[in-house]
Amino acid sequence: MNSNAIELGLNFDNSFAKQLGGFYVACEGDGAPAPELVKLNTALAKRIGLTNEDPVQLAQVLSGSASPLGALPLAQVYAGHQFGGFTPQLGDGRALLLGEVLDTEGQRLDLQLKGSGPTPFSRGGDGKAVMGAVLREYILSEAMHALNIPTTRALAVVATGESVRRDMLQPGAVLTRIASSHLRVGSFQFFAARGEQDKVKQLADYAIARHYPELAQSEHPYLNFLRAVRNNQASLIAKWLLVGFVHGVMNTDNMTISGETIDYGPCAFIDYYDADSVFSSIDREGRYAYSNQAAIGQWNLARLAETLLPLIDESQSVAIELATQAVTEFWDVFKHHWVNGMRAKLGLSTEEVGDQALGEQLLDAMAGENVDFTNLFRQLASDLAHQRNDSQKLFNNADKFNVWRGLWLARITQDPLTIEQSVILMNSVNPLYIARNHQVEQAIEAAQRHGDYQPFERLVKVLATPYTAQEGAEDYAKPAPASFGPFVSYCGT
Repeated sequence: MNSNAIELGLNFDNSFAKQLGGFYVACEGDGAPAPELVKLNTALAKRIGLTNEDPVQLAQVLSGSASPLGALPLAQVYAGHQFGGFTPQLGDGRALLLGEVLDTEGQRLDLQLKGSGPTPFSRGGDGKAVMGAVLREYILSEAMHALNIPTTRALAVVATGESVRRDMLQPGAVLTRIASSHLRVGSFQFFAARGEQDKVKQLADYAIARHYPELAQSEHPYLNFLRAVRNNQASLIAKWLLVGFVHGVMNTDNMTISGETIDYGPCAFIDYYDADSVFSSIDREGRYAYSNQAAIGQWNLARLAETLLPLIDESQSVAIELATQAVTEFWDVFKHHWVNGMRAKLGLSTEEVGDQALGEQLLDAMAGENVDFTNLFRQLASDLAHQRNDSQKLFNNADKFNVWRGLWLARITQDPLTIEQSVILMNSVNPLYIARNHQVEQAIEAAQRHGDYQPFERLVKVLATPYTAQEGAEDYAKPAPASFGPFVSYCGT
């Protein structure tokens, strides 16, 4: 980076760099030959207090070519289970944490660059990112935010002016993202695997102070910390499933302590419902398939629990018993969130014993029927409002669905909401627009190959209000045409 720091107006307060020496390596961006600001999330920029609107200076800083005043750039170290196999050292290989900023409400947020060049943890990689992958993460993360799902946010896209080799030469870019933090299960695994229990404790204390301060003075702070991470992750994964999202790479280094969705590489929203949906080119066994995500969430939580055992109780047997119970209860927490979410998707406001089965029976009716997941729930609301059954037209064979529909309508009559209120509830939680794979790819193709960012801008705008019909946006609510074929995504950022 250049020695002359640029003032962005940000209120830096870098607790990680100051409190956790030995948990990172200080480093700088590689610098870009011709950085150009492609996209700035102006609403998010305002929230974090960014006052410098000079596109040239922003491009310099957000490409890693210059340092913002107050930053302490670093690469974090962590380990991780990748597709079940443990790698003792990973770390930020293409990411650079510029520091933490306090937003206009005093909330602490990480400011990170992705694709700014190699770090000591790059393991032979170039540390770069390509424009297509950067635009993809921008679209997906902002779409998730609009769906009220905890996620990292995209602040900016900068073109670097260089070509990056992947399968072919592609235009380089850097993504700037915001997160509550980048602490992961893998952060704890790194030090636990090295037997550095003092550092595990130091990291746990930091994570509690930053994310769960109410636990610091509790009787069992580390057990309660495990439970809090469990609760947030169970809620998060339930929300993924309820909108048809498949993360694709649920490695322990991609599971945050805060409960935010992180890293949008091989991920996608399903069009047609299929419990075995996999979109990652490298997930040949379906480890991270749509229907496996909750089980993997629990598995990842168990890996965190293993690192915390010496902190939970001095007696190993007692610690194992307490941690095992906390991990086992993941399913109860997950099911609670999933069932409550499904009730809302079906226009229900009260709890009945058979509600979980009702939701599961709908999915079973959809299986193998090439039914668009997103559109069916919107159509159910429309049918309820107009006393029709156009939903059956979405099925090849609607026999199972029609049986289910009778059960659902009977359940609706037991709910205190009026029909109008049920419809309003359904449309408030069932999106009309999601980041459909063919539209994301079209936006990326136009930008990456032709320098045309209008499809990207239009898609981002539509996805910002996913629950409300927008004039002229009818095509964004349609599934991919048959000619699009099976979608496969790749690790790119």
